[in-house]
Amino acid sequence: MGTTVTDPLVGRLVDGRYEVVSRIARGGMATVYLAVDRRLDREVALKVMHPHLAEGASGGAFVARFRREARSAARLTHPGLVGVFDQGVDGETSYLTMEYVDGTNLRRQIAEQGALRVGEALRVTESVLDALAAAHRTGLVHRDVKPENVLIASDDRVRVADFGLARAVTEVTSTTTGTVLGTVAYLAPELVQHGASDARTDVYAVGVMLFEMLTGRQPFTGETAIQVAFQHVNSEIPAPSTLVDWLPSEVDELVGALAAHNPDDRPVEAGAALLLVRRTRLALDGVTLDRRADVRPTVALPAATDPDETDLPLDLHADEPVDDPAMTARVPVGDHARGGTVALPIGLGVVDTPRDDPAPSRRRRWRALAAVLGVLALLGLGTWWYLEVGPGAYTSVPAVVGATEADAVAALDAAGLQHTRAEAFDDEVPAGSVTATDPAPGDSVRTDGTVTYTVSLGPDLVVVPDGLVGAMQADAKTALEAADLVAGYGDEQYDDEAPAGQVLSATLPDGTAAESGASIRRGATVTLVLSRGPAPVTVTSVVGITVEDAQAQLGADALTVEATEAFHDTVPAGRIIDQNPAARATAHRGDVVAVTVSKGPETVAMPDLTGKQFDKAKAELESLGLTAKRENVLGGIFGTVRTQSVPAGEMVRKGSEVVLQVV
Repeated sequence: MGTTVTDPLVGRLVDGRYEVVSRIARGGMATVYLAVDRRLDREVALKVMHPHLAEGASGGAFVARFRREARSAARLTHPGLVGVFDQGVDGETSYLTMEYVDGTNLRRQIAEQGALRVGEALRVTESVLDALAAAHRTGLVHRDVKPENVLIASDDRVRVADFGLARAVTEVTSTTTGTVLGTVAYLAPELVQHGASDARTDVYAVGVMLFEMLTGRQPFTGETAIQVAFQHVNSEIPAPSTLVDWLPSEVDELVGALAAHNPDDRPVEAGAALLLVRRTRLALDGVTLDRRADVRPTVALPAATDPDETDLPLDLHADEPVDDPAMTARVPVGDHARGGTVALPIGLGVVDTPRDDPAPSRRRRWRALAAVLGVLALLGLGTWWYLEVGPGAYTSVPAVVGATEADAVAALDAAGLQHTRAEAFDDEVPAGSVTATDPAPGDSVRTDGTVTYTVSLGPDLVVVPDGLVGAMQADAKTALEAADLVAGYGDEQYDDEAPAGQVLSATLPDGTAAESGASIRRGATVTLVLSRGPAPVTVTSVVGITVEDAQAQLGADALTVEATEAFHDTVPAGRIIDQNPAARATAHRGDVVAVTVSKGPETVAMPDLTGKQFDKAKAELESLGLTAKRENVLGGIFGTVRTQSVPAGEMVRKGSEVVLQVV
């Protein structure tokens, strides 16, 4: 175990926002701390780049590339990827803040448990490939897949961390020192030989990790990083069953496909590799999936945050830090140092295995010849280094951004560079002109390297759909989404004709009307103004006035009058008796107000009752709604009506009293 050291960054406030709590781990490119984001009051993982990366002539290039890669990683959203929150520079401290994952990593799990169960190894591999597939679909490559970057949360979810950091460092170091930075146990042959990487480089590293999870050891080991790198370049990954004989052929074939020596023999990206892993899992029985290799753990790691207590022990002197650039080539690799980040010269080939010194007599005999051969070898090596690794192996990418495709191709050909074509829509650059190159203009690139130039297709335009105005909101939104446009909404407006929810107007981002068939940028927002229906109004009282006056009064609020008639004893004919809605109620423009108009009192024609018996006359009057009053003449002994107070045929109001004289 190393000696615990005091880290000057612990307790410090970085960039006025991140309070460093403790150191979690230290690697070849950065140190990771547990910090608290004071602004959002949450724990974050703060990754601080080693200062030497930002020093010297390449320091500015590294910082720029680091920021670019951080922005690309921050755009990745996937449950299997550790989220990137922020990046910045505080003085000489370049940092990256990421989601803090409470748990362990795959390196610790293998170190403590040895080989994993087959089913667990496949589960971890599936999770890693699923996360990598999300990045590969956007054109991003991890470039440093290893167990240290596979985090296992306390709920057993697998997360992949550190997207883009190795790429940012390697792109700078490869152009200035001719080296590639990475974890040698997982570097693909093409990355060591040519410094080239794509999605298949990540797939190779996943295949090596799967071998390690199944067998408890890495496929290639050696005393130095160079020895392990040579084995990756010159040898195929052995089948896991050579170490664990009960592993079925399906597992051997899976590892062989993922970690194939030739990139063309591997799955083209993580999504295709994920299908192979799932197919293999389905082909295995439950007993095999639950079985693990009988491999003892290599080391037991205590749960601690100080890196000197958690890093695997390295065969170095106590005063030689692991991540000192001068020490990277001397970091021992193998079971005793699995995750060290090292710098390797690009273009490694096959070398002879060192042999024992010859006998003293032979040494004397060949000493002179060896000296001559040594000088020749140094000259040859120097020439090889200059042309294959040093300044002679690199040139600058021509500045072709903004040029036409024909001119860009001519410039790349004149520089002796290979090139591949890509296309992308661009709102600013005219169609047919170059929008970007990878590597960027002015960057160093190997003379045998390839530059990808992107040609503008012009703005990505779509057509405004027909019938937006007048459509209901749901239909208009569906039409816009089908055209790859976004529906936005302005303030709703009252309208006497349009029902609530109907589109009154549609406007483009520039404020012009969204006319059918007009061209607009894909993904743009079309602002819809919806109707709220007729505006509300307060009903005024029209009781006691005529229908004509009521129509004039209510018509001012766009209300209409619907009248019915009824007799009324007290309200004069032609005057309104009542209304619905009542006065002071809320209605809407265009609504109908029902009114009842008086017809005056109801009348009946007076019948001729003379000569009739009083009882019959009374009954007849009552049937007409009238009342009878009897006045007897001469005692009224005969009961016959002699006279009536209302003459026959005269109209009389219902309820009136009629006086009958009876004899």
